[in-house]
Amino acid sequence: MEEPLIPLVPMSHTAHIRSHRKPRRSASKIAMRAGVAGGVLSTLAVAGASGAANAAEPVTQTLELPTLTADLAAQVAQSADATQQAAANYELEAERDAAAAKAAKEAKADLAVAKKKAEAKKKAAEAARKAAAEQAVSRSSERTTLSTSTSTTASAPASGSVGTVIAFLKAQVGDAYVLGATGPSAWDCSSLVQAAFKQVGVDLPRVSQDQSMAGTDVPLSSIQVGDILYWGGKGSAYHVGVYIGNGQYLDAANPSKGVVIQQLSGYPASGAVRVL
Repeated sequence: MEEPLIPLVPMSHTAHIRSHRKPRRSASKIAMRAGVAGGVLSTLAVAGASGAANAAEPVTQTLELPTLTADLAAQVAQSADATQQAAANYELEAERDAAAAKAAKEAKADLAVAKKKAEAKKKAAEAARKAAAEQAVSRSSERTTLSTSTSTTASAPASGSVGTVIAFLKAQVGDAYVLGATGPSAWDCSSLVQAAFKQVGVDLPRVSQDQSMAGTDVPLSSIQVGDILYWGGKGSAYHVGVYIGNGQYLDAANPSKGVVIQQLSGYPASGAVRVL
């Protein structure tokens, strides 16, 4: 008996290659992969929502300060000491600046006082110079006037006239010295000498320069009572007096002394002339 023929189904031309066969996936694996995917998507969704919420509402965080340790406390103490020292240094510097400003102010005031004193001295010196110049002009004028009207040679005296001259001079002791005065209670040096010798009829020039040219020259080692002493050059003497004996002379000295008797050794004369 012949076996029935089984129709042959044509096979794919790649059916014999294993790598091209697509294995079937089981239902459990498919479900697991779907769950994982869903979980991932859910996580992403939640993260996105949380990020949006965070962007909309700021989160306030509370920071807890660290507890002071021994080292940190020491650093704080050192910083406080440094601040206190800096303040003390600043205060000391301020005091020094104030002291320096005060010293500068006092120095400025002292300088102003010194300048005023210097100006006052300068003015006084200028006034004294001016007065001296005026006195010199006055004496020069007097000398010129008297030299034209008076002889420089004394006339012969009468007997016993020296005593009269000395008596007159001593009677004037204590009178004032005033430049240009001619008595009876105030004199200058030459007016006193002129008035004394006029008592015995001797006419002398008015000023000391001309009186030093009168009579006869006498060496200082040979002077006698009644000789006229002069100080300065002959013909240019600036002061005169009369020798009264015992190393003394009488003159109208200056404004502070007036008419006095003085020791010749204390103020030696330059020369002497004799008219009696």
